[in-house]
Amino acid sequence: MPSTRPPRKALAFWPLAILVVVADWVTKSLAVAYLEPAHIPHPLIGTVVQLTLTYNPGTAFGIPVGSGDAARAGLVVVVLIALVILFGMYRNATPTDAWLGAALGLVSGGALGNLIDRLRSTRGVVDFIDVRFGTWHFWTFNVADAGVSVGAVLLAIVLWHHDKARTSGRAP
Repeated sequence: MPSTRPPRKALAFWPLAILVVVADWVTKSLAVAYLEPAHIPHPLIGTVVQLTLTYNPGTAFGIPVGSGDAARAGLVVVVLIALVILFGMYRNATPTDAWLGAALGLVSGGALGNLIDRLRSTRGVVDFIDVRFGTWHFWTFNVADAGVSVGAVLLAIVLWHHDKARTSGRAP
């Protein structure tokens, strides 16, 4: 009798993707509700971690891509293409590859979280986590950005491991 248990990749992918999207939406909603007006720091852990509401109409790390509806539509299309590619990678992953499922779930959930934000508002993606060490200032980010970043690092490690295993003749 075949197992009715979901594949390990699904057990990693879906809960992480959903968790990132929900946590991102909830925290952004709270940031907008409690941190207005924008650009005023609210210390959380001294001056190292502050909550500062900002709106990012650009891409990751605040890289500008132009303004207006055309730039926004272009970003939406790029993210949709990325999500299709990520889901294709998920579908092609072996059922037992939980690490690849986890990495893809984190990246996909983060991409979807920021996409939802971009579609909801012309102001841009809500960012609010502000990290500083002395005079060094990390860019302001959100839960979706953290999901994409952690997931991308994990994805690079997993793919490197798979490539290494394939070139040595072992299964990943």
